[in-house]
Amino acid sequence: MRKQLTRLAVPTAYAWIAMVAFGGIAVETIIIYPNVFHDVPASLAGASDFFEVTGPADFFPPMGALTVVAALATTALAWRIPGARWWLAGSLGSLVLGEFLFSAVYFWPRNEIMFDEGAAVHSTEVLRRTATEFENGHWVRLTMSGVTAVLAFIGYLRVYRHATGSAAGAVREVAA
Repeated sequence: MRKQLTRLAVPTAYAWIAMVAFGGIAVETIIIYPNVFHDVPASLAGASDFFEVTGPADFFPPMGALTVVAALATTALAWRIPGARWWLAGSLGSLVLGEFLFSAVYFWPRNEIMFDEGAAVHSTEVLRRTATEFENGHWVRLTMSGVTAVLAFIGYLRVYRHATGSAAGAVREVAA
């Protein structure tokens, strides 16, 4: 019984964390970034002042690490459940490739250009182009986060079905 609860608790936590992360990235993409990038380079300076105490860089790295740990734990615990295995492995893959590695390769250099080096090192044109690239790339990040959350949730449903012996119609439909 205890093993069964663990098999449910960890995937439940992972699905919840993945959905919260997706929501955070959605808010960042749809609400925060249009304000940050509306009048580059002046808006970058305003954003830097606004995020003086705390900002996305304080929330998303620990949230990302927590999501990866939860994804690894969930995938390991549910590996013997054939109906859940590949959904969870897919969510882990989209998380690592589509969010973490994409962030490291694509966003981190642009953050440095816009917020660390800024107008002291780069022309207005470079800053504007970098901001446009960043905003466009963020839609890819949002999409990958959505894929991660959906796959994590389907994986959770499969684990739940296995653990409870439930054959609920809604779960069967997702099975394809």
